[in-house]
Amino acid sequence: MVLLTITPAIVEALQHRKKSATVERPVVEEEPSLEEPAIGKPISHGQIVELWKDLREEEDEEPKYSLELLLRGSTVYIPPPPPKPEPSSEYKALMARLRREEEERTYQRMATRTLPTFAQQFPASSLASQFADIHRPSTKADEGDDDVTLDDVHRQVMLVINFLVTILGCAGTLWVLGRWWSTPARLFLTLGGTIVVAVAEVGVYQAYLWHLGQAKKKDGKLKEVKSVVETWVVGKEQAAKEGDSISVDADAGDENVVRHRKATRREET
Repeated sequence: MVLLTITPAIVEALQHRKKSATVERPVVEEEPSLEEPAIGKPISHGQIVELWKDLREEEDEEPKYSLELLLRGSTVYIPPPPPKPEPSSEYKALMARLRREEEERTYQRMATRTLPTFAQQFPASSLASQFADIHRPSTKADEGDDDVTLDDVHRQVMLVINFLVTILGCAGTLWVLGRWWSTPARLFLTLGGTIVVAVAEVGVYQAYLWHLGQAKKKDGKLKEVKSVVETWVVGKEQAAKEGDSISVDADAGDENVVRHRKATRREET
């Protein structure tokens, strides 16, 4: 049921009917009460029509209150929101404790002043570092496509473009060659030629992929064997040329090389 707001004319009409009424009217529970009418209170449309009829029956002359006058300025009644429930004692105690803790933290910050940090002096850099930390890739899939994947996509795109250029070129050539034929014949010739060229292109590409697969299988079967062909010691030949000045101990092995120098004494004459 849609309710309307009471206007000043409705208030005046209700008071006038209340004074002149001799029989009390039954109160309908579904409709709002009109015992204490006031501007802005709810009233149903049926009550307004009933009020207008009662006033018209009472007045013999031209009625003072018309239905248009009663409804002028009335709007749809919107009930006020329900009152908020009273908070419990536990909620009040919790809020009081949180306020005390916040006041204590504020006082501690005011009492113990520290030098501003780098993040406080340069908040933009801190935000940038936080953004970088949040969006840092955690898995290999988050790093995006590598160069190999991009090269593969580029090769496939160029292959599709090559197919389209070949097919369109053959279609144009067949259309020009059949210019003396009728239009349906030229159309069927061009369509058939393009289909044949497309099938041939796909067949050639599939054969190319098959040969690549066979070559990869053959390369995978070949095993690479590594062996030591020759070994040498750096500086060993030079030591052999110098003779007695540098001698190599054969028993000590190649790793332990000892140098022996001759001490000569010059006699004065």
